[in-house]
Amino acid sequence: MLEAAGLDAEEERVYRFLLGVREADTGGIAAQLGWDAARVESVLAALHGKGLVGRAAEPPAGGPERYVPMAPDAALRPLLLRGHEALEWARRGVEQLAEEYRAGGRRHDAEQLVEVITGASVIRQRLRQMAYGAGEMRWLCKARPVALAAAENDEEWELLARGVRYRTIYERELLEGPGMVDNVARSIRAGEQARAAGTLPVRLVIADSSMAICPLVYESGGVLDGDGYGASDGDGDGDGTERAPGPADRAGEPTAAVIHSSSLLDALIALFESQWAAATPLHVTDSGELADFEDGQNPAVHLADDERYLLSLIVAGVADKAIASQLWVSQRTVQRRIQALMQRAGALTRTQLVWQVAQRGWLTNG
Repeated sequence: MLEAAGLDAEEERVYRFLLGVREADTGGIAAQLGWDAARVESVLAALHGKGLVGRAAEPPAGGPERYVPMAPDAALRPLLLRGHEALEWARRGVEQLAEEYRAGGRRHDAEQLVEVITGASVIRQRLRQMAYGAGEMRWLCKARPVALAAAENDEEWELLARGVRYRTIYERELLEGPGMVDNVARSIRAGEQARAAGTLPVRLVIADSSMAICPLVYESGGVLDGDGYGASDGDGDGDGTERAPGPADRAGEPTAAVIHSSSLLDALIALFESQWAAATPLHVTDSGELADFEDGQNPAVHLADDERYLLSLIVAGVADKAIASQLWVSQRTVQRRIQALMQRAGALTRTQLVWQVAQRGWLTNG
C-alpha cells in the first residue's frame, strides 16, 4: 500500500504493528510477527533511517531497547516529495524521448513534417482543435477567407476569456467587409492584440510554436481568391495556359498544409513576427470605434502635448533619470508613462516604440 512512499511490505507491517502497540522491543515484535530477531532488527533499522520509528527515551534498566512509532505525516511527506520529484523527472524524460522519436520520424518521413488536409470543414475542425490546445494563437488574416470566416470564429472570445493570447494581423481589405470593424473591435475589447497591414503574403495560423496551418489551394476556376495570384487562365501565372486540375480543384475544396515543429515552422514564425513589427496597431476608441487602420490616418492627434514631449525625449535617447528631472516627476512615473505609450503603440520594447513613432508620424504631424 505504501510502496509509493518508499516502504516495502515488511517495513509497512512492522510500522503498523508499532502503531497499534505504541511501544515494543525487538523480541516482542519478533514473537508477535513470527519472525526471527535478526529480520526484525534489519527492518527496524530501515524504518529508523526513514524517520518512521524512534527509540524509547528510557528503556527499562538492563532491559532491551524499545522502539516507538513516529508521526506518519511528518515522516512520509519528505518521502512522498522525493517520489514526486522522481516521477516528474521520469515524466520529463519520457517527453524528451517522445520528442526525439517524433523528430527522428520527421527526419525520415516528410509526411510527419507537413500534413496536407483538404476541405473547408476539415480545415475548420483542425483550426479549432489547434486553438483549444494552445496558449497563444497568431493569425495572418487576408481578405476573402477560405475556410473560417470571422463571424464563425466564436471560440476566440471563449479562449480569450480563458487567458489564451491572440495576436492577429488583418489585411485592410478584410476590414472593409460588412461587419468586420465591429467584429474586430469586439475581439480587441476581449483582449486580442490586433494590427493592420496593406497586404499580407499568405494566410497563416500558428499555435504556440509547435504547429501552423497555411492554405495551399483555395478554389477552382478563374481567380483563386484575390490574393494576387488571380488570373483567368486558372494556373495563377497569367500566361494563358491552364494547368491540369488536381483532385482538390475538381472538388472545388480548399487545401491546407499542417506544419509541425521544424525549420519550416521556424521560418513561418519569423515571417509572422516580421509582419507584426511592420503592421499598424489597432485600438478601440472611447466611442467604441476601431481606429488606426485606414491609410493616412494620423493617431498623433490623440496625443497630449506632454506625451509628445516625452516621446521626443525617448527618441533622442535621453535616460529615464534625466527625463524625470525635466518633467519634474519621479523616475517610476516616467517608466509608467512610457509603458502606457508602448501599449498604445503596440510595442514590446522601446526600440519598437521609437520605430512606431517614426512610422506613424507622431512627432512630425499634428
